[in-house]
Amino acid sequence: MNPGHTQVIVVGGGQAGLSVSYYLKQKGIAHVVLEKSRVAEAWRSERWDSFCLVTPNWQCRLPGFAYSGSDPDGFMLKDEVVRYIEAFAEHFDPPVRQGVEVYAVRKNPLLGCFEVATSEGEYAADSVVIATGCFHKPRIPAFAKSIPEHIEQLHSSQYRKPDALPPGAIVVAGSGQSGCQIAEDLHLAGRSVHLCLGDAPRSPRMYRGRDVVAWLDGFGYYDTPIDAHPDVDMVRNKTNHYLTGRDGGRDIDLRRFAIEGMKLYGFMTGYDDGALKFAPDLKQRLDSADDVYRGICKLIDDYIEKNDVEAPPPTRYEPCWEPEHNPTSLDLEHSDISALIWSIGYQSDFSFVKSPVFDRKGYPQHQRGITPERGLYFIGLSWLHTWGSARLSGVATDAEYIVEHIAANDARRRTTTTSEASGSSQTATYQ
Repeated sequence: MNPGHTQVIVVGGGQAGLSVSYYLKQKGIAHVVLEKSRVAEAWRSERWDSFCLVTPNWQCRLPGFAYSGSDPDGFMLKDEVVRYIEAFAEHFDPPVRQGVEVYAVRKNPLLGCFEVATSEGEYAADSVVIATGCFHKPRIPAFAKSIPEHIEQLHSSQYRKPDALPPGAIVVAGSGQSGCQIAEDLHLAGRSVHLCLGDAPRSPRMYRGRDVVAWLDGFGYYDTPIDAHPDVDMVRNKTNHYLTGRDGGRDIDLRRFAIEGMKLYGFMTGYDDGALKFAPDLKQRLDSADDVYRGICKLIDDYIEKNDVEAPPPTRYEPCWEPEHNPTSLDLEHSDISALIWSIGYQSDFSFVKSPVFDRKGYPQHQRGITPERGLYFIGLSWLHTWGSARLSGVATDAEYIVEHIAANDARRRTTTTSEASGSSQTATYQ
């Protein structure tokens, strides 16, 4: 099959790719969205059953389709997020081809267009937008291969519900948003949980009468561009704050979990002699997360004072539990531990994009999604431009910006082609 040439190919049918399609359609730019599975597939198949958003529903702002339900301050469950994205697609009917996997994207220097190899044949396009996000390959440490076979291992993207795991205690490695929420899910179900901390900070859910997201949105935090940060790499690779939207939203306090019986450990360093090994830094990691929590509260306090905002008085978090020691090992051979959930993130894999636009770490070099390779764009990356770039709250702004750039390039290309054709015609006449 030879699908032929189109102006733009969008790779990925999640919220980022669909948002690009929305603006392309508004501009009348011919395009196709290629999705290897189904629209919003990551939301369907890579989230656990009780998953919900950690940002309020009012922050769901897909282009021309902001959340309009009856619970703007609530937190959509997984299936509700899928329905929201499906409804967005039905709203403007994008040209999506589902079940089409993209194998390679490369620029043909002679033709000046991109050639896209797919499971249904070869496409060609003037521009290509890579909208596959940056969470591609589950991150699993090499030492995981040494862990005994009777311990079931799975990545957080594979976790579904507590009773799908074998009987016994569960180790959760990683204390980012997913790790903490999965640990809570297991804990509330009565499972014995061992949680190994990473470097994730934490955030209050409510402070001084409002959701913290509403405070931060109000003083422009989510609109801060990446260029305003002194350390771009640090910001882009920083682990998200942990909190939850579960049951209407609340803080996640690991110290409270410890009082209730959850076992906490510092950073996992390896496996040796039948035991998981940890750095002796549990207290340090708990304190560091709490420092960030207090820092967010202070930002809000300062904003309230500076702008004379009426609000309830400030409060200060005080630890409800302190570790008596920093445990450095956990015996797997002689315990009731049955499973280990790796919640330590993902690795990006853009190897299908055959272009010299990547740095040594494999991250695409870009300015607001525009790469040095003319006609090649990226969208849906963490902090592509702002905090919301990889989220339902900010992807529309990035999509509109990229499509404006595509439209301008298309206009220049048409002008150049017309001028060249006109020049050729005049030369032929005078000959």
